[in-house]
Amino acid sequence: MSSSLIERIATIRSSLPPSVRLIAVSKQVSAEAIRSAYTAGIRDFGESRIQEAASKQAKLHDLSDITWHFIGHLQSNKAKKVLEHFHWIHSVDNLKLAQRLNQLAQQLGVSPQVCLQVKILPDPNKSGWSVPELFADLSALNQCKNLQIQGLMTIPPFGLDDAQILNVFNQNRDLAKEIQEQNWSYIQMQHLSMGMSGDYELAVQAGATMVRLGTILFGDRH
Repeated sequence: MSSSLIERIATIRSSLPPSVRLIAVSKQVSAEAIRSAYTAGIRDFGESRIQEAASKQAKLHDLSDITWHFIGHLQSNKAKKVLEHFHWIHSVDNLKLAQRLNQLAQQLGVSPQVCLQVKILPDPNKSGWSVPELFADLSALNQCKNLQIQGLMTIPPFGLDDAQILNVFNQNRDLAKEIQEQNWSYIQMQHLSMGMSGDYELAVQAGATMVRLGTILFGDRH
């Protein structure tokens, strides 16, 4: 597994612009496979289950320069655990969750980097702000001073063609630009977390700064 994994990583990394951070989505992947990906130069890993991630982190504690990204749906009652185990949270999808994370981050003395999850198109299968909801909540989000709000994350609905997917990514980029131009004190829009194995090339074309790749690196997981 590891030599072909290393080759796949090398191929994909060479195809990405230097400005794009490759997050290897390692959920349901063994700690050994993560170690192989690390050897191939990956330093960013994405997990969506806290318990699974924590057990791998314990096995990989010697790799102290890994940045762990939480990319799954986050329930409020897991907020403390996620702050203890992750540097980045890509899936902050409502104001109440942001406020809870902010309060806990202050208590824990941490300052996590977060992306706000937004639904550019209506999608009953995904959580996240609609665009009008996000604009309505910005001033309250700007009070969350213990969070480093760094940008937006989006996942297009299933069933779109390439042109429609690209349009979603372009709209997400434009939305980030519009928010950045409002000059909030505690909201930055430096990052666009968008693009997965099937559509990351379109995301890069639209200006993604972080792509979340799992299947294309590690193969299918069951």
